[in-house]
Amino acid sequence: MAESPTSHRSRAKLLDTFLTDALSIFWGDWLKLRVRVGQVAASGLVSPLIYIVAFGLGLGSSLDAVSKPTAGDSYLEFILPGMVALSSMAISFGGTTFSICGDRLFTKTFEEMLLVPVHPLAMHLGRMMAGIVRGLLTSGSVILVAVIFTGKVWSFLNPLFLLLLVLNCAVFAGLGVIVGLSVQSLEMVGLYNNFLIVPMSFLGATFFDPAKLPALLKPIVFCLPLTYTSIGLRSAAYRPLSEFPWYSIPVLLGVAAILSVIGAKRFSQQQD
Repeated sequence: MAESPTSHRSRAKLLDTFLTDALSIFWGDWLKLRVRVGQVAASGLVSPLIYIVAFGLGLGSSLDAVSKPTAGDSYLEFILPGMVALSSMAISFGGTTFSICGDRLFTKTFEEMLLVPVHPLAMHLGRMMAGIVRGLLTSGSVILVAVIFTGKVWSFLNPLFLLLLVLNCAVFAGLGVIVGLSVQSLEMVGLYNNFLIVPMSFLGATFFDPAKLPALLKPIVFCLPLTYTSIGLRSAAYRPLSEFPWYSIPVLLGVAAILSVIGAKRFSQQQD
């Protein structure tokens, strides 16, 4: 049976309302974020710069003398996409988590948002979009550093590279929303960071090629979403399109979708 025009218009109106609600939630965060864009862009730059100098320039010169990296012309080039992935993960997660915690635990303005007649999924997506912007601002600074070091502008600004970067920000901003809704103190945020984000920073293929790991360790590494971002960004930057790991895109999309469902459920059950 053909769908009636009235039913079609009703669904289109619901979708339009849903998107408007999500953008409204995002705009509320953006109004607070835009006054400190420079601070956000620079906040996640320190750790990647330290890693670039210590590993890329320091250790990298020794490694380049004995072996050639699997992607890029030097070990420094090899780790630069991983540094972009790392910085976007850290700020998307941390900025989103602390933003929600601040509203919930300190300013006590979070309750007002829960009273607004907005679908829980729209609330999650709005907060997640703000986290994506935070991650892109910081990773943009790291990309600038990468371009300066390598001179390869297109490697770090091609559409496939940017798509993976946005998906990575979406995954960890979505995780940040869930953690921000769940924790009862800033100390608990530190625990999540120490036991989840920091280990993933080193195990998520940022400094090594997971294909060279022992078989027993590969399942652990490939359980981490950052691994798919790192190998995808590295391939998008240096390798031909025929060698791109296309599976990384649906994996990151699937993780972001699952986290969105969980986040929407948390919003619907939130009692703050």
